[in-house]
Amino acid sequence: MKRFITLFTCFYSLVSVQAQQYQPVNDKSSVNFTIKNFGISTGGSFKGLEGQINFDMANPVQAVFDITLDAASVSTDNDSRDSHLRNEEYFDTRKYPKISFKSEKVNARGNGFLAKGNLTIKGTTKSISLPFKVQARDDGYLFEGSFQLDRRDFKIGNNSMVLGDDVTVTLSVFARKK
Repeated sequence: MKRFITLFTCFYSLVSVQAQQYQPVNDKSSVNFTIKNFGISTGGSFKGLEGQINFDMANPVQAVFDITLDAASVSTDNDSRDSHLRNEEYFDTRKYPKISFKSEKVNARGNGFLAKGNLTIKGTTKSISLPFKVQARDDGYLFEGSFQLDRRDFKIGNNSMVLGDDVTVTLSVFARKK
């Protein structure tokens, strides 16, 4: 029994060590969104990317993504609209300063990967699937992917005849070894 425990402990340590820890680099990353407004695609971005990524391309099932964004960093290149988006009706950034994603499962999928996890916006948490691709760069990885969500699922804005419900989020996150 001692041999089994020792062997299991060594195996677990070996697997755990292979997944490297990475930290998102905010100024080399982008988080963008697009939505229809009056039938025209419009969009914006977020900054303030923080968190940690444990990732080994050869062993994606061990991967963990734990990322946050600064909700108040929302930018649409229109100061008046940005202030409006920070208010209670939309992101309510005073009460909910962070947007977060925590993965629960990551698998290889085709020529990329699929992360399933929990996205929390404005105090509401929903399970999402995020398909992404990875490229080794410098001393880290570039993670790129996109997904859609319904803004009403996260209580962002009210029902509207002019503002679309579907939002496309596009990520390009560079993470460097810690």
